[in-house]
Amino acid sequence: MKIARFTSHVVSTPADNPLVVGLPMRDETREFVTLELETDEGLVGLGLTFFGGALTPALKAAVDAFAELSVGEDPTRVEAIAAKLRAAAGSAGPGGIFSLAQSAVDIAWWDLRGKAEGKSVCELLGGLRSRVPTYASGALLRQHPLAYLAEAGPRLVGMGFRQMKMQCGSEPTIAASVERVRVMRQAIGPDIDLMCDINQLWSVPQAVVVGHRIEEYGLFWLEDPVAHDDYAGLASVASSLVTPIAAGEYVYGIVPFRHLLEARSIDIVMIDLLRVGGITQWVKVAGMAQAFNMPVVSHLIPEIHVHLVAAVPNGMTVEYMPWTHRLWAEFPSVTDGELVVPKKPGLGLEFDRDAIAKYAVA
Repeated sequence: MKIARFTSHVVSTPADNPLVVGLPMRDETREFVTLELETDEGLVGLGLTFFGGALTPALKAAVDAFAELSVGEDPTRVEAIAAKLRAAAGSAGPGGIFSLAQSAVDIAWWDLRGKAEGKSVCELLGGLRSRVPTYASGALLRQHPLAYLAEAGPRLVGMGFRQMKMQCGSEPTIAASVERVRVMRQAIGPDIDLMCDINQLWSVPQAVVVGHRIEEYGLFWLEDPVAHDDYAGLASVASSLVTPIAAGEYVYGIVPFRHLLEARSIDIVMIDLLRVGGITQWVKVAGMAQAFNMPVVSHLIPEIHVHLVAAVPNGMTVEYMPWTHRLWAEFPSVTDGELVVPKKPGLGLEFDRDAIAKYAVA
């Protein structure tokens, strides 16, 4: 089996989240680069990437260059093609656009391998479970007023979620940060797992002070409380608090995870499929985390991450952030707070052709 040709698009969709109900929709868009790799046997593997922003045209060019380098190659030889890409790109990687572009083609290689073998990607990686816990994300943002949080939390519980994540970090006072967490916990009760994402907005002392103040509300984890590359600062926060610290979404490639783990900067390893360099690299980080007796969780792209978190023994939960829901003909279903692994070969996904035609801008 050889890759024969490829097609890519820049797709600009409304920047919505179907978990957000009752608030005005922002007049913004979110741009993705979609990829289809077709083999000489007629199989088509799907991939995607984003985070480009104003650099999305450059990201598409990088995806196209890597896809072109894949033509003529056997997509099941993922390490061999990855080595070819690294050599061709010189010293461009492993961070930035290099990793983001590599992820798109790597995802498509795994999709093709699954389709060729008649197995899901989860099965290819070991097939440990058929479903995994998932948490509602993007519905409890820091700009949302307290009254909305108090209503939205129970609504998400009613939708079947047993885990959910809120945001903090931009509040004017420590008391205001504590109040947001208190309101959420009171709204959803003690039996729902509640995470809180700070997105690197706190200093180390602030994270420790606020972290102690909110310990009574039993957060499942506190995410990215300080700068992602302040390994010592993260370690100081993690050692000071009872609440587990999650981080990792901001780093590119696999090496920074070694630094995070060796410094004991985190308790829960969050891996972003696109920034780490694709499925091949994601699984390597999961294995590294397992060696440190740490669980792994995902960042964005739940429709693909469900395969990965379900496959590894230390997979904990999938972030259900459905930014990409408009791209797919079908989206994995949530049942009793768990995300179900698609049973079809490969990723079990197909692009929604009408949506691609409607939203494609390049």
